[in-house]
Amino acid sequence: MSQLTINYPPTFPDAIGQTAEQFEQEAKWAMAVKLFEMKRLSSGMAATLLGVERVTFLLKLNDYGVAMIDLSEDELLADLNNA
Repeated sequence: MSQLTINYPPTFPDAIGQTAEQFEQEAKWAMAVKLFEMKRLSSGMAATLLGVERVTFLLKLNDYGVAMIDLSEDELLADLNNA
């Protein structure tokens, strides 16, 4: 597996009241959620990136204000018509 390294000032975690580990975990989640929101990663791929179950990832999306399912009105109506 490849690795991504992000340098940040050591004062960042303390500035938001977190340990370095908490800050890094939150940054990792924020990246995965944003890539999912941008439709660059599937929920399964994002979950794999984070090392969690897909359901865990999907349930945590609400904490970031991201919809689990993001369909346009036309897509939703088409799905309903095909059901």
